[in-house]
Amino acid sequence: MNNIFLVGVGGFIGSVLRYLVGNYLHQSNRDFPFGTLVVNVVGCFAIGFLSHLAEAHGMFEEHTQSFIFIGILGGFTTFSSFGNETIKLARDSQVMNAFANVSANVILGLIAVWLGRALAAMVWR
Repeated sequence: MNNIFLVGVGGFIGSVLRYLVGNYLHQSNRDFPFGTLVVNVVGCFAIGFLSHLAEAHGMFEEHTQSFIFIGILGGFTTFSSFGNETIKLARDSQVMNAFANVSANVILGLIAVWLGRALAAMVWR
């Protein structure tokens, strides 16, 4: 139960940070979604840096990892988890699985957005 609380608090922090960063960057340029790009890249860098410290040097306890990786970074951007999981697959010589993960997430994600929008347009005209 303690981990659930930590993930929830971390998720709150990450979501608020995402909102603040995204809005700030969106106000300076409305032609391209730089806010989302920056959040995704920063989140990926942070999870890469911190997961290396956790794996190679045992720097974080399980509760702390849940708070940071799932909570804060998960609330900030789930793209960081996707990137980290893909790199782990590639690093573990599962290159085909890494490629499949990228392909499936991008293609199925875009299809799901399109289907969701199409369904909403049909139901709520």
